[in-house]
Amino acid sequence: MSEPTRLGVILFAHGARDPNWAAPFERLRSILLAKAPHIAVEVAYLEHMTPDLTTAVGALADRGVERITLVPLFMGRGGHLQRDLPQLVAQAVSVHPGVLIRSTPAVGEVDDLLGAIAEWIVTEQIRTGAADLGTPAA
Repeated sequence: MSEPTRLGVILFAHGARDPNWAAPFERLRSILLAKAPHIAVEVAYLEHMTPDLTTAVGALADRGVERITLVPLFMGRGGHLQRDLPQLVAQAVSVHPGVLIRSTPAVGEVDDLLGAIAEWIVTEQIRTGAADLGTPAA
């Protein structure tokens, strides 16, 4: 009997020069691993940070992952996702030909996630609306 196909997820973010910028993505990775420990998870960045997409795919492939769900942590499908991401995926697959990669929509295009953000905004507005904020700040 063959071993089941190992599944992987890559959380794909833009990247920044400030290393602290990556903290929410690493927290998301930790939350995902806690909820689904059978799924291998990596974070990859478009620019300024490591690992890049090909390196993250390689890290998963080295662990026996054959199927990757790539989750773009972008609010919309701009130029990076329309032009850069398909090229990066093609490059990663050419380096790791045994791996299949499926990309989800950008997180900002998912109605359930936008609904959760809207609920949080309403809660914050109620909380801050009831608080004494003192002098307005920009």
